[in-house]
Amino acid sequence: MKRIVIKIGSNVLTRSDGSINLTRISSIVDQVAAVKKAGYQVILVSSGAVACGRGFLGKKNNLDTVQQRQLFSAVGQVRLISLYSKFFHEYGIPIGQILTMKESFSTRRDYLNQRSCMEVMLNNNVVPIVNENDTISVTELMFTDNDELSGLVASMMDADTLLILSNVDGIYNGSPKDLKSGIIRKVMPDDDISPFISAEKSGFGRGGMLTKSAIARKIADEGIRVIIANGCKANIIEDIIDNIDNVVCTEFVPRTEGISSVKKWIAHSTDFTKGSVRIDDNAEKVLLGKSAASLLLVGVTEIQGYFEEGDVIGIFNSRGRKIALGRSSYSASEAQKMIGSHDRRPLVHYDYLYLV
Repeated sequence: MKRIVIKIGSNVLTRSDGSINLTRISSIVDQVAAVKKAGYQVILVSSGAVACGRGFLGKKNNLDTVQQRQLFSAVGQVRLISLYSKFFHEYGIPIGQILTMKESFSTRRDYLNQRSCMEVMLNNNVVPIVNENDTISVTELMFTDNDELSGLVASMMDADTLLILSNVDGIYNGSPKDLKSGIIRKVMPDDDISPFISAEKSGFGRGGMLTKSAIARKIADEGIRVIIANGCKANIIEDIIDNIDNVVCTEFVPRTEGISSVKKWIAHSTDFTKGSVRIDDNAEKVLLGKSAASLLLVGVTEIQGYFEEGDVIGIFNSRGRKIALGRSSYSASEAQKMIGSHDRRPLVHYDYLYLV
């Protein structure tokens, strides 16, 4: 059975005044029900809690930005999930709520626990609806926005497709304000589209096309198809499923080889590295070569920071550029004693090595 993760942005769910668009939510539910009937398992990553809370309570000028976000999300998440529950109930489809934080993906155990929870929901015909827990996610470890969260969920759940719904048709090959600009329909694995990406943000979301394109590239490199499309268009989800060639959107074509589940976790662990190592030029050449290779202690020149066996560490070349992430087979103190040693098990085995 095919599995799709659908990310619904705040700009899709809100009107121009910031209030929740009930008609849009109802339409999305109608389409998800149709997609499920066609044989797909669906996971929703939905923004909109803060907008729901703000619309219900009104702006609170006596509170700072963090306090407002906590208040609006706490009140709004209840209202948002109630709306989804009401609309899905009309199709006899049960839903389940998953509120998570970036830190909840930092350890392999927590990562697998979340995956297990979503798997049991999907296997019992329940639609998981995922959102960041904004009541307590108020530190520098917040997700950039739900684009990042949706990418992590798609990777974790081995999805076939990640569909990112925004309020634009996709990535333009020029300024969206220029009438001569058009949508880039397909992005192949080795295409460089960075000159076309704007850092500008719009509407009520936290992220922009810069975040979307970066996440899309990373997830496509992991073997998952990514589509950026306009969620404000009628029947956009069904149209993409039926025949994407007839839809104006941007599709990131995945690399065919893909990577293992544990490497996907490591790939998204940049913010959770416990330390790092620096390697010499020969070791870098081996790691970046065409043949699979582990990181041996003989090529390590420096140990930095404190880490234990099993922690994810950064791997830097001799010029200080990060080239990989990996799960260490040693603690920092053990590795320090064996720098440059031959005939030892790898510091990072290839099965636990992700090239950046």
